[in-house]
Amino acid sequence: MVAKLLPHAKLKAKPNLESRIRTLKNNWKIIYDMLNKKDGSAFGWDEHKQMVVVGDVVWDFIYKCKLTTIYANDQATGKYAQTISNLVEKLQAKNDANERIHEEGSNDN
Repeated sequence: MVAKLLPHAKLKAKPNLESRIRTLKNNWKIIYDMLNKKDGSAFGWDEHKQMVVVGDVVWDFIYKCKLTTIYANDQATGKYAQTISNLVEKLQAKNDANERIHEEGSNDN
């Protein structure tokens, strides 16, 4: 099919599809084992909520070790850096100004 659609591309679909199927099977096995608590997994499946569940200890570990490592260095530090409180203050000031403009426009009529 790929050869018919893209005759000059010299793409072969079969090896790519076989590779993708192997990857999906491997990923499925990992998830299946995790949700069925094989190898002492702390993860599980909540049938009522229809979602993956895990204890707080695991989430704390994921947050502290993984997310902090990933995102800790992605913060602005220069003179234009802003904290959340700075952004909230600016948004509140902008909203207040917009409300005043709206009120003034309403009073003019």
